[in-house]
Amino acid sequence: MKISWYKIAAHPDELLFNSDGLLVVEANGKKITIAKTAIKLFACAYKCPHAGGILADGFVDAAGNIVCPLHRYKFNLQNGRNTSGEGYHLTTYPVEVRDEGVYVGFEEKKLFGWL
Repeated sequence: MKISWYKIAAHPDELLFNSDGLLVVEANGKKITIAKTAIKLFACAYKCPHAGGILADGFVDAAGNIVCPLHRYKFNLQNGRNTSGEGYHLTTYPVEVRDEGVYVGFEEKKLFGWL
């Protein structure tokens, strides 16, 4: 699996998070949500996979899960697993903070997966 990295900020301090530690950015031509926890930065889909709630309008709970504002479905920011039991999966993306900036990684998809 090859990952392409996209710079979203020159420094983590440039990321202007809301009071719940969430932010929407555009990378690789798509909107994504960036979440700031006590340990690190995480990136995930812009919308909840259940009903399309804007995840940046939700919050990160004490356990480090992102919580959708519509129905309070919870997702683990590290792996996208639904932790409140509904069975949905949230797309997550790797984040790297490097000397030259903050990057989000996207898996390169080939036409048939083997080309």
